[in-house]
Amino acid sequence: MNQYDMKDDITRRKVFWLLQRLTSFTLWQTKREAFAVFAAAYETAVKTWPATQPEQMPADNLATIYEVLGLYDKGLIELARGYRFIWRDGEPFNRALDRYDHLTKNFYTDWACWDRGAQVAPYPAKVDVLAKLMRASEFQMEHAPLEIAQSNDDLAQLRSAALLLDVDRYRYQFYELSYPNFPETLPELPKAPGPIIFSGQEVSCDGIWEPVIVEQSKMLGVLPIGAKTFSNNGCFNYLVAKTTAPNLKGFDATTSRATVDGTAWRLLWEDTRYEDGVVPDESQYFLDARPEEATAELADAPDLKTGDICPVSGVWRAEKYDDSSIQIAAGAVMPDLMVTDNLGEKKMHWVTWHLVKRT
Repeated sequence: MNQYDMKDDITRRKVFWLLQRLTSFTLWQTKREAFAVFAAAYETAVKTWPATQPEQMPADNLATIYEVLGLYDKGLIELARGYRFIWRDGEPFNRALDRYDHLTKNFYTDWACWDRGAQVAPYPAKVDVLAKLMRASEFQMEHAPLEIAQSNDDLAQLRSAALLLDVDRYRYQFYELSYPNFPETLPELPKAPGPIIFSGQEVSCDGIWEPVIVEQSKMLGVLPIGAKTFSNNGCFNYLVAKTTAPNLKGFDATTSRATVDGTAWRLLWEDTRYEDGVVPDESQYFLDARPEEATAELADAPDLKTGDICPVSGVWRAEKYDDSSIQIAAGAVMPDLMVTDNLGEKKMHWVTWHLVKRT
């Protein structure tokens, strides 16, 4: 069986859980908080980086950065009330992701590592710290609940389970997104699926929908008899009420060309979270990294010098000074260190910092 076969029970549970996670209040609040850390660090860089150094951040990006932050704030207010129109065209979360995409394409436009809206080479170390802070607010397939685009043949946002489950899909050319930690026991899918709609029809309610093939036995090949049966026809998608049910991408073996195919969609789970004004405990969506993953994160953390911007909240220790460990928050400027010289006098020194524990 294919590792990402949507008829496999574990695959179905994982995709279902990840779609709930991607549309949770806690994940979008986490995105907002991480982006706020980046916003503060970026503004600090614009204001304090010496004009004599070659790396300089475009000040014009600040307008976009704070526009995105404001859109997150507006969307969170609505989501906390159980309103999910925020993912529709022109609404806060949809616009926030669009402006974020614009920011990533114009983040650092130095010719040595940027060309026509794309990063083409590694950023300088100081710039890369900021870039990592920016990407810390990003989640794989966070655009899954967005309204589908007519300009893209009304195709479903999530067309393959691999986009969520394959760890290699989280690795991009110049950065990597955090892979989620699943709970030890994934919940079963709902037992009583809801109504059926078809591609091109209006979605009746917010929730997770499964594309299905509807079949019914026929007497003499003509008259329908018995109950209808449903078989999976692709990856689950999160659809927002009053949007258009999407199409799927197919393949015509006779012409060797991709096709756009309509399908039936069956409601698996209606999303009614937060409608009572209460956000429940959603800590399951952000379980601590496993020990081996935490060790790898420490190994990957860059060494920083006094004056650099901290990319990761944690305990940092100055090189050659074992008793210098201090707590530093992401986005803060790495400090210098008061040390005693050979004559017994205390002086401030620029130092190199190593991450010893994430917090």
